[in-house]
Amino acid sequence: MLRLPFTLPRGAHGDLGAFFGKLEVRVLDALWRRGDAASVRDLQADFPSTAYTTLMTTLDRLHRKGVLERMKAGRAFLYRPRYTRDELRLGLAENALGVILGTAVSTRPLLSFLLDAVSRRDEALLDELERLVREKRGNGSPAPSRRDR
Repeated sequence: MLRLPFTLPRGAHGDLGAFFGKLEVRVLDALWRRGDAASVRDLQADFPSTAYTTLMTTLDRLHRKGVLERMKAGRAFLYRPRYTRDELRLGLAENALGVILGTAVSTRPLLSFLLDAVSRRDEALLDELERLVREKRGNGSPAPSRRDR
């Protein structure tokens, strides 16, 4: 399980836009596209209507949130994402679930709701969920598909 160095704010969801500002998400997208560490000056071309200092502040804020690594390169800093987009989304979802489970009086209604929502959306996903539960319990034998029952 990925442990992010920050907690999910109350009311936020697994979507990156629910936790990060619009410019922060755009900066993360630019860094993920690059695939390499970048300075403020390197990223400036991707943000022609954004002031250099605003971009610098945004990168610093993402670094302080624990999402970006920062390395000194001469007089500038280079920034690189600590997580892939999927890792970050998963971490946010895990944090949200932890908040829900930590405050729930009873988890049974929550789990029932989750199973109902999954089964309405995709029967194969429900089979996959059942397989994962069996695997977690140590009974690795494949669960029969709902269609086979």
